[in-house]
Amino acid sequence: MENAAFLPYGRQLIDDDDIQAVISVLQSDWLTTGPQVAQFEQAICEYTGAMYGVAVNSGTAALHAALHALGIAAGDEVVVPAITFAATSNSVLYCGAKPVFADVFTDTLLIDVESIEANITSKTKAIIAVDYAGHPCDWDALKAIAQKHNLSLVADSCHAIGAEYKDQKIGTLADITVFSFHPVKHITTGEGGMAVTNDTVLAEKMRAFRSHGIAVDTHQRDKDNAWFYEMTELGFNYRLTDIQCALGFSQLEKLDKWLVKRNELAQLYSPKLENGCATPLTCSDDVTNAYHLYVVRTKCRDELFLKMREGNIGVNVHYIPVYLHPYYQSLGYSKGICPNAEKAYAEIMSLPMWVGMHESDIDRVVRFFD
Repeated sequence: MENAAFLPYGRQLIDDDDIQAVISVLQSDWLTTGPQVAQFEQAICEYTGAMYGVAVNSGTAALHAALHALGIAAGDEVVVPAITFAATSNSVLYCGAKPVFADVFTDTLLIDVESIEANITSKTKAIIAVDYAGHPCDWDALKAIAQKHNLSLVADSCHAIGAEYKDQKIGTLADITVFSFHPVKHITTGEGGMAVTNDTVLAEKMRAFRSHGIAVDTHQRDKDNAWFYEMTELGFNYRLTDIQCALGFSQLEKLDKWLVKRNELAQLYSPKLENGCATPLTCSDDVTNAYHLYVVRTKCRDELFLKMREGNIGVNVHYIPVYLHPYYQSLGYSKGICPNAEKAYAEIMSLPMWVGMHESDIDRVVRFFD
């Protein structure tokens, strides 16, 4: 069994339709900033129910563009969860603002609403909540806090495209929602991301920001038979190519069936782990979990991690509390500020979860927990 093929914790699944979609763009007149970008943005909007989509070259870029559009700047504070990928809080630093870390609930590892409240100050301007592992946050409670304190609300839903909260698709529950299309996510564009919103002003700000701060794009100039353009603010080159958007559009057509498969895999895991030494995270009854990750807690995590890697099982850990990274320690953050997150970090492990898996793969994984 130890000689069996490596089973990664996540990976892309590319079929002939995806390959043909990319080839079609390679044979077209546009490789970037062409019609495929708008088509992909519209498709994501139709899928999520959002009005405006802004495609960018990573989920990180989407977070940065979102905070820029919301006016986050030096002297501001933004509350973020302690358990997340560093990009969530890095985007705050990119704007010159300060990330303030809130603790997480022990059963889901989602941001703790009471911890948010305890960390709000006169400098707080926004909350970024993460739909960790694909499980939607308590968006009703988050919106109530944001409204109470007049704060902007960003959904870092890089784990959760297709997830639902109280029968509502993730994508319209915050001022801006961001997605990632990295290869381990539900659908991929290679690298890529998107921010969606119902606010036309925020959308226009993000569009300019992704293209050097230039407000009028090349298509509008061609339409107007004009060459003149102005850079109105400092932006970035965060554009996503037509090649990538064609791949994303093709992948999106398969997303719903892939979400069903991820939930089926989760249901296979659950009973097989019941009598073992690992406990899966809780899933609330009022959500549809997208299961980007399948995370368990175990008291013997480090020992199991090594044994499973030696057995060609690509387990991983998501994540070290962000403020424990050396860079954040150099900024003055202290250990102990989020005890639930730190305790969870010592116990959590992500098991393989991707749509190419079979029940035999699940059996390979769970035998380590007997």
